[in-house]
Amino acid sequence: MRSIVLLGLLAFATPAHAASSEQHYLDLRDRYITRFSKAKESDETSKQHDAALNELTGVLRGLVGPVVIKGLPAEGKSNVDTLFKGDIGFGHLDGLAFATEGDKQQAVVTTTTLLKHWLAEHRRDPMPQETDAAFKSDTFYYAAIQDAAFAKYAELPITKPASVSAAVAVLGVRGNGDLKGPPHEIDVVAIQGVKVYFLAATEAIKTAEIPACEKVWKQMMAKKVPEDATAKEDQAMAAYTKCFAKEAPSQSWFAAAVKKAQGQLDLLPLR
Repeated sequence: MRSIVLLGLLAFATPAHAASSEQHYLDLRDRYITRFSKAKESDETSKQHDAALNELTGVLRGLVGPVVIKGLPAEGKSNVDTLFKGDIGFGHLDGLAFATEGDKQQAVVTTTTLLKHWLAEHRRDPMPQETDAAFKSDTFYYAAIQDAAFAKYAELPITKPASVSAAVAVLGVRGNGDLKGPPHEIDVVAIQGVKVYFLAATEAIKTAEIPACEKVWKQMMAKKVPEDATAKEDQAMAAYTKCFAKEAPSQSWFAAAVKKAQGQLDLLPLR
């Protein structure tokens, strides 16, 4: 009877320990953010900043555990690459980052607890707070990695492995300028247990423009209202990508895009 009670206590203690470890990481990260956001730029500050990121990397490795993703380095580093609030790229998804040379293939591995905390921090972006909705939003893919905006063009219907609770793949364009054009990036997100995997392949597939959607774009841009050019382009882009998502499944390249996304999922240790 005593052993049964002990096992029960251990079962409750494990999640609590995991949560406290993640809170330790968040507290440490926030202390460093407060410290460096007030610091003056100098070589010494830069050295201390690098040391802080290395410390956070060590804590994350303990939280996330071993990660093996085909084609990517064995050891990740902190995906949070700046602790200065004013820096471009501040606020990336907390987790271990892995990348090939040139960042053509990137991955971030985190935990469900850190993911939910990060979504809450980006609530005002606006970021959907439910993971399913977040994984289908442009905002998630924009804020999670890199410093470039992301426009989602279509969802890709991948087959979810039995071992995962969620798996989403999207096709889109990432960049610092015009986001209109044939989409070529495929991003895949999967949750297995308490681990969250995010893969981004920047030059994953060659697609083509869709004439019907080009027509929608031109019609929207020809409208005289709103007078604000940026607002008009935003509305035109929203209508264009909505059309693209509708028409994409009938395009000759779509099956190859789905296959590529499924292949991305197969790189992860999900079985």
